Amino acid sequence: MDNAQKAIETTYLSILGNLALAIVKGLTGFFGNSYALIADAIESTTDVFSSLLVLFGLKYSSRPADENHPYGHGKAEPLVTFAVVGFLVVSATIIAYESIENIRTPHDIPKGYTLIVLGIIVIIKEVFYRIVSKKSEETNSSSLKADAWHHRSDAITSLMAFIGISIAIFMGKGYETADDWAALLASGFIIYNAYLIFRPALGEIMDEHLYDDLVGDIRVLSQKVNGVVDTEKCFVRKTGMTFHVDLHLIVAGEITVKEGHDIAHRLKIELQRQIPQIANILIHVEPKE
Repeated sequence: MDNAQKAIETTYLSILGNLALAIVKGLTGFFGNSYALIADAIESTTDVFSSLLVLFGLKYSSRPADENHPYGHGKAEPLVTFAVVGFLVVSATIIAYESIENIRTPHDIPKGYTLIVLGIIVIIKEVFYRIVSKKSEETNSSSLKADAWHHRSDAITSLMAFIGISIAIFMGKGYETADDWAALLASGFIIYNAYLIFRPALGEIMDEHLYDDLVGDIRVLSQKVNGVVDTEKCFVRKTGMTFHVDLHLIVAGEITVKEGHDIAHRLKIELQRQIPQIANILIHVEPKE
């Protein structure tokens, strides 16, 4: 199974999980008298839509190169990540606004069983985060990483709600708004997570140099190819779940142009064999002085 298919299947898991949890949170929050849980349900609902966006982005970015897009469609993935960040910011804003409104409005203490539901949700969302995060590392998918952080922010929101409801229940009268304060605090965490997702996606769209480890691997592997004297410049750009490499190769100055070309061709084949994530390599051959 290729990286694109792995990422797509993981996104389907996220969509189904978020949809189920949104329903559970919303019903429990409504009948259990907890706005923190309702706020949590709102975030899970936005997660469903953001996961659908991620799914679209993954499918579109995995399209092969064509005449109009010679480098492929991979840049669609960080663009979708920006949209996911937008969903996070919107959900955080809604949660913060509604939390402030509920703090100003007297209401009953949440029901005790909401704690049990929240405890289970925190565990489930953390497991989802670890699964999706691992898949994002395996596939080099920035939008899948954003989806993973959605699960982590959801776990944080649920944990804050758990703490707030616990305070409201155990401290009693006068602490009815503790879970609302917890929801307000959670919105701040969501904004912070949105920045953590946005920053690397921005670097990817701007072709920022972020891949020193990959450059090191390319240099080490290049030295093992017969005829390679050394490597000079090496630039790496990420496009979706793959990389495009510009490499300056140094060969002996006395060999023919054809021999230099053959060395570059062997090097390209070997690098793509050893590092399958490299979609294309442009090699410039230079003579050793």
